[in-house]
Amino acid sequence: MAKAIRSSNRLGNLAWSVFPFICLIAVWMLVHASGWISPALLPSPLEVLQTFWTHLTQGGLLVNMAMSIQRVVGGLLLGMLLAVPIGFLIGWYKPIRRFVDPLVNFFRALPPIALIPLVIVYFGIGEMAKIAILFYASFFAAVIVMYEGMNQISPVYIRVAKTLGATDMEIFLKVMVPMTVPHMLTALRVALGVAWATLVAAELVAAQEGLGAMIQNASAFFDLRAIYVGIICIGAIALLMDVAIRKLSNRLISWQDRAGE
Repeated sequence: MAKAIRSSNRLGNLAWSVFPFICLIAVWMLVHASGWISPALLPSPLEVLQTFWTHLTQGGLLVNMAMSIQRVVGGLLLGMLLAVPIGFLIGWYKPIRRFVDPLVNFFRALPPIALIPLVIVYFGIGEMAKIAILFYASFFAAVIVMYEGMNQISPVYIRVAKTLGATDMEIFLKVMVPMTVPHMLTALRVALGVAWATLVAAELVAAQEGLGAMIQNASAFFDLRAIYVGIICIGAIALLMDVAIRKLSNRLISWQDRAGE
């Protein structure tokens, strides 16, 4: 009985997740059929699906997807590896936060696409340049979430730990780190979204493969169907990766849900 209820709940959740996309496709079809927008400027969902299948079987779509995923994951992991310790450092030491905070906010406001000329000068036009742009975008998105999350932790926990005789290192390892795990996962999700949003800019650097390169090549020939395919693939992959991170988050911080029940 319990298994049947869980299966029913999963099907219900899946249906609610899919329903908005069904509505979006329905609106798309209605707008296309209405003639409000020229068919040359707005291909139908069926035409985009046909183009997707053509690129999948003949146009190297899987290779483009794999290259983009590889670049995003590389930039994201490098960004998180640096953002987590720096976020802890900024959040734990106020003098460092006062010094670093203006710098972080300054660089965070710079669009990665504006740095492309400098990236080419310092890193060339190979894979390192593309990953550097994605690293830049991921790092500054994640580090902000990290240290803001640490600032939101109630000082009551620290005072209680000190009252019980905990050292600074014990407070950091046994209080701050566990309570910052949810913020780490949030930073990962935010950085992932920023990395995918920056992908097309990163693949402006002489990319021959990748979804961003595919979109740019299609735009040169005004191939709107291929552009739609690239955009939809980016959104779909980013959504699936975000869902996976949320599943991981639910497992790692399930104690929060139980405490809130």
